[in-house]
Amino acid sequence: MTAATSAPAGDKPDGQPDERPGGLPAATGDPFDRDVLPTPPGATGALLRSLLAPMKARVTVTTLLLLLQQAVVQAGPLLVAYAIDRAVPAFRAQDHGPLIAVGTGYLACALASGGLQFAFVGAAARVSQDVLLDLRGRIFRHAQELSVDFHERYTSGRLISRSTADVESLRELLEEGLQELVTVILSFVYISVMLLWLDLGLGGVAVASLVPLYALVRWYQRRAGRVYRARSTAIAAVIVKFVETMNGIRPVRAFRREAANDADFGVLNRRHERVNGDALLEMARYVTGSRLVANTAVAAIVLWGGYRVADGTLALGVLAAAVLYLRRLYDPIDRLGMFLNSYQSAAASLEKIAGLLAQTPSVPEPAAPRQLPPLKSEHPGREVVFDGVRFAYRTGGEVLPTFDLTIPAGQTVAVVGSTGAGKSTLAKLLARFYDPSPSSQPRPSREDPYPGRVLLDGVDLRDLAVPELRRGVVMVTQEAFLFSGTVADNIAIGRPDATREEIEQAAKEIGAHDFISALPDGYDTDVRKRGGRISAGQRQLVAFARALLADPAVLILDEATSSLDVPGERAVQRAMTTVLKGRTAVVIAHRLSTVEIADRVLVMEHGRIVEDGEPAELIAGTGRFADLHRAWRDSLA
Repeated sequence: MTAATSAPAGDKPDGQPDERPGGLPAATGDPFDRDVLPTPPGATGALLRSLLAPMKARVTVTTLLLLLQQAVVQAGPLLVAYAIDRAVPAFRAQDHGPLIAVGTGYLACALASGGLQFAFVGAAARVSQDVLLDLRGRIFRHAQELSVDFHERYTSGRLISRSTADVESLRELLEEGLQELVTVILSFVYISVMLLWLDLGLGGVAVASLVPLYALVRWYQRRAGRVYRARSTAIAAVIVKFVETMNGIRPVRAFRREAANDADFGVLNRRHERVNGDALLEMARYVTGSRLVANTAVAAIVLWGGYRVADGTLALGVLAAAVLYLRRLYDPIDRLGMFLNSYQSAAASLEKIAGLLAQTPSVPEPAAPRQLPPLKSEHPGREVVFDGVRFAYRTGGEVLPTFDLTIPAGQTVAVVGSTGAGKSTLAKLLARFYDPSPSSQPRPSREDPYPGRVLLDGVDLRDLAVPELRRGVVMVTQEAFLFSGTVADNIAIGRPDATREEIEQAAKEIGAHDFISALPDGYDTDVRKRGGRISAGQRQLVAFARALLADPAVLILDEATSSLDVPGERAVQRAMTTVLKGRTAVVIAHRLSTVEIADRVLVMEHGRIVEDGEPAELIAGTGRFADLHRAWRDSLA
């Protein structure tokens, strides 16, 4: 993926693929819309091997326990054959030793089998839980490392599905399915050898009967694989719709979307039901076919063995042992179906997870990180330069065509313009949520290999390590996101090592101390999910306190007052005056009242700067900003 593979929110062009109502993917060739991430060949196997590699010793011990358990279990029919052919006749001859030995041996086998099974289940459970713990952690960490453009294309509901439903499918395979597979394989090996040793003819017929069973397994595996891949996508769509609806419950209720959402969810739910039904139908076909083959083979062997016992060419005990072994050979075939059921489900899920983990950030860490130069003054601000920057959507819609801009250190620049002019894209490139797109016509005089650069005090943002960049550039968005936890914890996100005194001082400078102190537990008040316990204006003040505590060189305010009422806007503007002092600032403004604090105003249209000057100078003119300011002033009147 490149930086041009996704569009920032707020600058989406007409015609860009989206999702239809109900979470159904639009008709598009984009694999993200179809929940099919590009995955390198062999990624699924590599992921499974990497999960099991740290546990080689425990996996070996677990396998040995199962081998021993199966060896003990398979001794049973041999003891039965010995009892019928040797121990019973000896008992009739008043020799009780062989029969007692058989009974003791059978009891010992039963006890040993139970003990080994208990040890195996415990060892297997520890291995599976450690694998799942590692996998969930990988998904969570990798999702945070992926760039913003990935998350704008791959919904949070799908990520939830990967870390819950898909991981649960893998759990079922590890805890139940693998034991069934190993049991079937070991049973086949042990029993085939024992049958051939007991009687070559009976053993040959039994082994030959496995050929149609193998063909049946392969047929089921191919058909079930397609079904379970579709099921993984279907459950992800259900989760996406559910998460989307619950996150947007306020507009859902406000615009009476309940009935429409219910209808959309019903379509997705019925699709999931149909796919589950298809999976059950495939399983039913397999079980029916396997039992038919197995029962036919057992009937044929019993009939032939009975004739041989009657004419004296086969011992009765050998026939009894052979029938017992055959039942043990064919009974796991049904359980093999259960394993294949778990395997196909887990394989489809693991393929989805491997695809997710194979994605690489489109905004990568530099191979040789550079440090920012020392500040040139006592103020924290740094110079920002956009040098030949171009940005385009993955659909080809160009947002910024060869954009150049210089912002001196410590200057506050307000950026205004119509929706889609490129304002938010400009802010997100400066925050390095995206990298510039490759230029179709790079300037031949450019010595630097990059087609466009965003520089901070002369250092390309792509050469800065992420921690260094995040210390230097901070963005405050329109929706000040607060995490569940205390007010103090949310402010300290700006600098986790800050003391309580430093947190409170930042809140005082912003003007948030009074309202925080009035909360039930003051700075220790839990703001709850998304900060729902306090107002939008108060959340924005907390966000500014967070930014002030972080002490960045460059501050980006993306429409930070557009959702506030007049008193809230005034409080936030006072906070803005404090936090912007001495810093380089880019203020994306819809409300022109925000522009009053700026040293310079940029008016953007179609990704270009059409006006650039001081606010008073542009207001006195006859250009686009003067018209916008006049319309805003008339609206206040």
